[in-house]
Amino acid sequence: MLDLLTTKLGAVLLANGAAAARGTTGHDPAPVVKFFNPMGPATWLATELDADGDTLFGLADLGFGCPELGSFSLSEIAALRLPFGLTIERDLHFSSDVPLSRWADAARRTGTISAAEQMLSRRARDPDPDPLPSSDPR
Repeated sequence: MLDLLTTKLGAVLLANGAAAARGTTGHDPAPVVKFFNPMGPATWLATELDADGDTLFGLADLGFGCPELGSFSLSEIAALRLPFGLTIERDLHFSSDVPLSRWADAARRTGTISAAEQMLSRRARDPDPDPLPSSDPR
């Protein structure tokens, strides 16, 4: 599991998990970590880690066209063995400041976390890709 989470990422996930457990008003953190199957469509975005050190909360997309919010096990993800000796990997370049609720909405609209990532990235670069013409005659 150490390959999937650094100490720093684990600390952020635990802090988010503690905030959720306290019922912090407006708690909607951005995903902290992204795990993916290098041979298939499965992708997980995690925002929180429970005090048990294993139960993550976030958005899971197993490739069936219906990404879901919920809990998943870090140890189970780490234990997955894929062909050719591959395992589930952490996206070392992933970062986001978009709240999980927006990720979930985008993933449900597009059908996958990957498509949601592209959509959210486009919106960040160009928040209004097709602006309405201005009514100002100047």
